[in-house]
Amino acid sequence: MLPEGESMNYSYKSGKALKQNPFIGFTTFQHFLGDPLYSDIIVDPNNNALETEERECYPVPDYIEHNGRNEGFYPDGRGAYIRILWKLYEPERGVYNDELVRDILRRANEKGQTVMFRILPHSTRPEDDVPDWLKKITPCPERPAGKRVKRSPADPVYLKIFGETIRHFAGQFDINPILNMMDISITGAWGEGSYYEEYPTEALEELIDVYTESFKNTHLIGQVAAPELIEYGRKTKPIGWRGDGVGNPWLLTKYYPEKAETLSECWKTAPVSFESYWWLCEWKRLGWSLDDVIEKTLGWHISHFNGKSMPIPFEWKDKIDYWISKMGYHFTLKGLAVSDQAENGSLQLKPTVENTGVAPIYDALPLILRLKNDKNMIEFTTAVDITKWMPGVTTEEISMPVKSLPSGEYELGLAIRGGYCEVYLENDIEYSDGFYRLCSVKV
Repeated sequence: MLPEGESMNYSYKSGKALKQNPFIGFTTFQHFLGDPLYSDIIVDPNNNALETEERECYPVPDYIEHNGRNEGFYPDGRGAYIRILWKLYEPERGVYNDELVRDILRRANEKGQTVMFRILPHSTRPEDDVPDWLKKITPCPERPAGKRVKRSPADPVYLKIFGETIRHFAGQFDINPILNMMDISITGAWGEGSYYEEYPTEALEELIDVYTESFKNTHLIGQVAAPELIEYGRKTKPIGWRGDGVGNPWLLTKYYPEKAETLSECWKTAPVSFESYWWLCEWKRLGWSLDDVIEKTLGWHISHFNGKSMPIPFEWKDKIDYWISKMGYHFTLKGLAVSDQAENGSLQLKPTVENTGVAPIYDALPLILRLKNDKNMIEFTTAVDITKWMPGVTTEEISMPVKSLPSGEYELGLAIRGGYCEVYLENDIEYSDGFYRLCSVKV
């Protein structure tokens, strides 16, 4: 505790973060930051549907048009959402295309992004089916005539074998910090859970166990279609949830609210993510409400949104900027109390931080303090757990050892960073050499 009347108190102005922070905001989809946007596509009004699977699986074919930056805009994002087909990752049973995943993680790292990843058991097109070798083990349904979504193999052995693939993937990549989040696949096209109720509960839970036991470092996020499986997995490891189909008014007002109520505690320990139903230019053509999407998703504590790297109408930019300004965490240093003299070889500090977003940060990046003058410098990694900074105001108490420093006046600096990323404060504070320069203190 700071002795009353024996401290200096500082307050700080809010401002814009120096750069886009990690783990929040819009994600790039099937490509990386700075790549061209896909061109807008008009949904066929005759059948109210459109095949887009050629854009749904990495890598996207070269012939796909990328004229989106002439048709709209897309916010920069520090997350890349990538999903690949099982058949591409494991073309032969037990033979894995790990080099493809390494290349994805390398490319993301070069762009300053982390990766949100999903292995798709299959899509809906015949060319995007399960691996050919699986068809020799168990019957695999074809896509029904006139239907868009196909089923997964009915035999629960499908889930067991897919789990073997996931376990291998985790063994290779869970230690890589660029892999930030794994999207849990279960049944149905894209692994999003269609007809999952037809499988034995034990088989589904065994697959969830594979994810929770294998991914020790990587965040997990589950399909909103199966909230009971997310709740089951949360007994072992925090799991967030994702909703695919945001924008569609029925999903937004009828389907998601009930699911969100069941999963109302997830956001406190793991991220909530959403994906666009079609894309935002199509929302505008259909008259769907962006305001409703923003209100609902912020209420469900969204951290990131996959707009599929399709152009967004220019006239929606202010609303999108507001949405991003609330997604996830947004940290502002409100004030700082510092003891005016070291006590028992330590400097006592009480920083007050406000999180103006709707969720915490889920990565426990270190909060680092630095004392520096022309001759001497020390850096101190505090024990502060920034994942506890929920929306609202938090005050921390820090005791910084200074016994090793000669007496004198020092500049106090603050940084929040790990080995692969940094969090920027939303403050108008001088920033240099990787630290916010807070004040001068005497030692």
